[in-house]
Amino acid sequence: MPALTRQQLIVLILLTLVWGLNWPVMKLGVTGYPPLSFRALSIWLGLPVLALGLMVLKVPFRVPREHWRELLWLAATNMFVWHACIILAVKALSSGRAAILGYTMPIFSAVLGAVLFSAVLTRRGWLGVSAAALGVVLLLWHEFTGLAGRPAGVAFALVAAATWAYGTQLLRRTRIPVATLTLSFWMTALTAVVMTALATLFERTQWAPPSAAAWGSILYNAVLIFGFAHAAWFYLARGLPPVASTLSVMFIPVLGVFSGAIWLHEVLHWQDWAAVALMVVAIASVLWPSRPAQNPS
Repeated sequence: MPALTRQQLIVLILLTLVWGLNWPVMKLGVTGYPPLSFRALSIWLGLPVLALGLMVLKVPFRVPREHWRELLWLAATNMFVWHACIILAVKALSSGRAAILGYTMPIFSAVLGAVLFSAVLTRRGWLGVSAAALGVVLLLWHEFTGLAGRPAGVAFALVAAATWAYGTQLLRRTRIPVATLTLSFWMTALTAVVMTALATLFERTQWAPPSAAAWGSILYNAVLIFGFAHAAWFYLARGLPPVASTLSVMFIPVLGVFSGAIWLHEVLHWQDWAAVALMVVAIASVLWPSRPAQNPS
């Protein structure tokens, strides 16, 4: 497992804060507002922010025509399914529990990497995956009975996580010769079109002006999630092995659970605190520097 550079570590910390706090923010946004429409609005408003970033950094927008099919598949596996399914899960479940289910992604990623891509996990990698899996189980300890009555929300979150895991494996292996910001922009633009189509198809009769709380949540998502977080994630996912990139963000659902408890008064139990320790183990398993191999004398 390669050590993170200083730049990657800074991006990871900012990404964890922005994405972790977004779970209760999303829950507030979709309370009383159609979830697919909420997502579509957020993406359309975030797209100019992302475009401005490309222009300021002088990153070209162009993707060679022969790579558009692969770009579409990357967008589908990394964004289309994730955004449609996870926002429906947030609507159905508590914000913290939706975050936990969504971040079963590293477990799916490890399994898919081994089965589909012949990836080999080190002992530290397996330790991290196992710690993350146990942490997820502990965080869901008090929710199994309640979740059993909301199977659709659970199914949406797990499908989102599994598809995102597959997309992360593909993103790490892509050979599209463009900057990560360029990929991020076009995947976001394609997702805006898909989410708008879904919102029009399923929620047109529910459209109404957003409330003040919904607008605040939409703007948070537009600027910080679609203007920054997704580009930051793609940067990490392309620059690190899949297990390292996925396990390194495992503190996000923990932050989602605790911010939801403070902000939305969701109840915490001892299992939540134990899960924090396990997530720290999962993160350390991929971020803690390995001892350099000693040359035989």
